[in-house]
Amino acid sequence: MTQPALKTYTTKMRTENGMLDGEKSEVAEVLRAALADTFSLMVAAQGVRWNVQGPLFYSIHKLTEEQYEEMFEAVDELAERIRALGFPAPVNVSSLVEPATVPEETFAREKGEILESQIDLLIEANEQIAKTLHKAAERIETLRDVRTSDILAERIGVHEQNAWMLRSIIS
Repeated sequence: MTQPALKTYTTKMRTENGMLDGEKSEVAEVLRAALADTFSLMVAAQGVRWNVQGPLFYSIHKLTEEQYEEMFEAVDELAERIRALGFPAPVNVSSLVEPATVPEETFAREKGEILESQIDLLIEANEQIAKTLHKAAERIETLRDVRTSDILAERIGVHEQNAWMLRSIIS
């Protein structure tokens, strides 16, 4: 029996980037939580986009589209960074969203819920994620993981800007 040239691996890989294994593991956990939050918020933004009605339809439809598309790319970047550290990225929805710091109930939609309530939920989630990432970034800096620090700094800026833009629409 011949061995295939390529296999799908969802196991830990050995990597050498100057960090200790325990440090890489800690960074990977931070990234998993950021990935889970980003994915959850991406889905919530899509839900608002799909269901928005009213005089602000076009503005909110376009803004949430831009936001969820950006988050879609970020999900990929976060997962690839986890792999670059040598750890498996999530392989199904439950393992993807399990470490989220923003509970799924935050994104629940009631039939007939007013748009402002939906936008408020997105604002709160973006701000919560930014706060969580601020704390994580402080720890990552002590581990001297410059690449992950850059990714987290970018994510913080995106979530703070998303909250500001959403808040500006409904103020």
